[in-house]
Amino acid sequence: MSPLQLSVYWRLSLVFFLTPFLFFLDIFTAAIVAATCHHGNSTSAGTSEGTLPPHGESNQSWRAEGEADWLMESGNPDSACGWTGWLSYGQTFFMVGMLLGSLVGGALSDRYGKRPVLLVCLCLHAVSGLVPVVLPQPFLFLAVRCLTGICCCCINICSFSLAVEWTLPAARLWPPAFLPFCFSLGTMGGAPLAWLSPTWRQLHLSLALPHLLCLPLYFSIPESPRWLLLKRRTDTLDRYCSNSPADKHCLDLLLESAWSDLQKANEAHKEPPPGGHAPSDIIHLRHPTVLLRLFIMSYLSAASALTYYGICMNIGSFGVGVYSAQFFSGLSEAPCLLVPLARLGRRPLSMIAQFLSGAACFLSLLLSKYNGEPVLVMSLALLGKLCILAAIFISILYGIELFPTVVRQRCVSMVNLSFRLGCLVNSLVPSNPNGAISFAAMVVYSSGPILSCGLCLLLPETSGVPLPDSVEDCDRQPRPRPPSISALWRRRKLVSNQSRKTEILPAEKEDTHTPNTHTALMPTHSV
Repeated sequence: MSPLQLSVYWRLSLVFFLTPFLFFLDIFTAAIVAATCHHGNSTSAGTSEGTLPPHGESNQSWRAEGEADWLMESGNPDSACGWTGWLSYGQTFFMVGMLLGSLVGGALSDRYGKRPVLLVCLCLHAVSGLVPVVLPQPFLFLAVRCLTGICCCCINICSFSLAVEWTLPAARLWPPAFLPFCFSLGTMGGAPLAWLSPTWRQLHLSLALPHLLCLPLYFSIPESPRWLLLKRRTDTLDRYCSNSPADKHCLDLLLESAWSDLQKANEAHKEPPPGGHAPSDIIHLRHPTVLLRLFIMSYLSAASALTYYGICMNIGSFGVGVYSAQFFSGLSEAPCLLVPLARLGRRPLSMIAQFLSGAACFLSLLLSKYNGEPVLVMSLALLGKLCILAAIFISILYGIELFPTVVRQRCVSMVNLSFRLGCLVNSLVPSNPNGAISFAAMVVYSSGPILSCGLCLLLPETSGVPLPDSVEDCDRQPRPRPPSISALWRRRKLVSNQSRKTEILPAEKEDTHTPNTHTALMPTHSV
């Protein structure tokens, strides 16, 4: 890798490592409130209105137990313990911010560049974590959570775009796998930090200060070469090329690939069909093939969001400590780094991941219903979360490869919108009075991926197939067929027999049979 590529990768890895600190803040604030306000300033009905400490306890003893952060200088209870009921809406406002960020993040990054939008969002993200320390007010806290959600989504969009566009096409599977791996490491790292912060003020300081300390490092992130090429910023490209010979060679390859992709996209948009005018995007979107794929991928995204965030945001509801559960929640996502090594194809791998996710959540539901061990219940739920995360990663690539170039961006945007709507709906699902995940919610988390697995049978396999440029190319893609074990066995036996014949043929006959052998092996390799 060139120095510029290394600069992009390790800085974006640091961004994704620190993002979970404020991403899962609502989980930690609920735990802090439950542990800190139970002495009498929020648990009872009278104290929730902001009355004095319980009878028999002086203000000095109340403060001595670590509650000073919850009091104002005047001695009245601070609003943090006085408005604990508002904290439950923090997750909803955060998901609303994520939805708004998904609507504006891509457009802003395309207009002003990935780097400026990323830097602005990183600064706002860091500052928003410190606002509740200075002004712990309910409406301001909810507004800050919404702003944090917008920044998180825009950071996610810009970081993925920069990482992918600074990667050569042959290795573009790795950034979407490695950045979530850093996110899982950050989830693990945020749990002990929150555990070491027993009060409201200490919690926000410990989770927000790392962002502020790392802000100067992010200003060295370079802009996307593809965006610079589109905007004709040749002076910036020349400056990047002059850094080192390795950077110049890398940029030459990246720009050549970007120019080729842009030419193909322009040809797909401009070339009219024979004997008529080019149809509009609306006509393309009305095509039955596009509509079917759009419906399936939208449902898959919404169901995946419900299952993934339903387990993530309720990780403390399985009867295990919140901080240890959050640590193991991050640890369970680490194996997703191995997803690019799988060579099963998009559709089989997606179906296996979704089926295993639904089955694991269903078993977790059964065990919790019959009073199973909390550790085992949580382990099965985390296995389901790991599998659904793998399915989300595959669906990102699958959605790009399923839709034609002329409407790909619109279709992918609709699929992403479905994912964010699933996140928002999940935040509105009420929990049981005892704080556990409701039975109906767990049924949805387990049945959604299984139904998605069945719908994937209607999609074609796109691995090793060129990206479709038009609806006609989509129709020419291989039709989905039910898997046949006997056909797979016959094909494998045929390939092994031909390989054996090739090894024992004389040298003079090898030239005549080699083309046929390669022709027979080609479909098997592409599948």
